[in-house]
Amino acid sequence: MTDQYAVEISERAARDIKKLDRVAQTRVLKAIGLLRSHPRPSGARAITGRHGYLRVRVGDYRVVYTVDEGRLIVLVVAAGHRREIYRALP
Repeated sequence: MTDQYAVEISERAARDIKKLDRVAQTRVLKAIGLLRSHPRPSGARAITGRHGYLRVRVGDYRVVYTVDEGRLIVLVVAAGHRREIYRALP
């Protein structure tokens, strides 16, 4: 049995998601919802040069997040198109 994680979306990620078209928004939000029960799905990859950051692919879009195992929290820090998302990571 896996524990349920709380999913928090940063202000930046919320702005990023609002900028997407409706179809992309729906797909990204669905992927974020799945992180509650599976914070490290099979498609999740660590971001090179950014310790602790993971990304999950949603078509041409990426969701960047961190996982706090101690508090069972997934924090979504950014979401956007694959060609732009990595440039402005915190």
